[in-house]
Amino acid sequence: MPSTPYRYTSPYDPAREDDGLFGPESVTWRVMSSRIMWVAVLRALYLQALHPRVIRGTLQNATTITEPVDAWARLRRTRTFIETRTFGTTAEAERAGRRVRKIHEPLTGIDPDGTRFRVDEPDLLLWVHCGEVASCADIARRSRLPFSVADLDAFVAEQRASAELIGIDRNAAPASLAELDTYYERIRPRLYACDEAKQALRLTFHPPVPDGNRGLKLGLPPVAALAFSTLPGWARRMYGGPGGPLSDMAATAGLRATRLAFSRQRLFRGVLRAIDRAETAGS
Repeated sequence: MPSTPYRYTSPYDPAREDDGLFGPESVTWRVMSSRIMWVAVLRALYLQALHPRVIRGTLQNATTITEPVDAWARLRRTRTFIETRTFGTTAEAERAGRRVRKIHEPLTGIDPDGTRFRVDEPDLLLWVHCGEVASCADIARRSRLPFSVADLDAFVAEQRASAELIGIDRNAAPASLAELDTYYERIRPRLYACDEAKQALRLTFHPPVPDGNRGLKLGLPPVAALAFSTLPGWARRMYGGPGGPLSDMAATAGLRATRLAFSRQRLFRGVLRAIDRAETAGS
């Protein structure tokens, strides 16, 4: 398995050329540095999968994603891209963005009726972007991280730089929580949990892991259940799950408990070591 193409200089390196697209004073650095964002990543995947073309394009171009080694190597590439985009220098972030655009450019998907589509269509890229931004903002708010509404508005606005990296017109990306909500209201009629979305959901509850990683096999399903429970009620109902206020209250309580658990340094380092072993199993 080839190594990840993304590299970034540590934010603590005094020889860095610059502080990248965001910088240490940004809300983005503060949000993305929180350990609870691991839950946000899964939540974003569940949300993004509700667009049938997004999940079909993903699965049709990643046919070995159910294989343990490939699945975790793919996770490592995605994670390192996000870290490079967020914390790397401007040149490093732009190089990672070019790499992603080049990978996506030739890829297509096919609808059940035989219609072929490009996976880098602007509306599909925007949906993926908004799924990530909404998930990070919502998890930050509900887990009681110290962010005000103004902070989270700033986070959404800052993420337009991330949108540009993957080929989205900056002006097409939401610039506030209100614009993000408006976007979801507009697109919801086009969303549903197709068979591929349900397949992806099942995969996270029964994750393929390389041999010797039994801890991840047992530990990931509860995190997946928590991430699913934090979805908006309408999204959970599309998957056939409960979508009422009691479920929302339980999810919020679970997020706050998980954030406290992740604050335990020894526990969190153990989790990261297990993830690293899985991600590099095929190296």
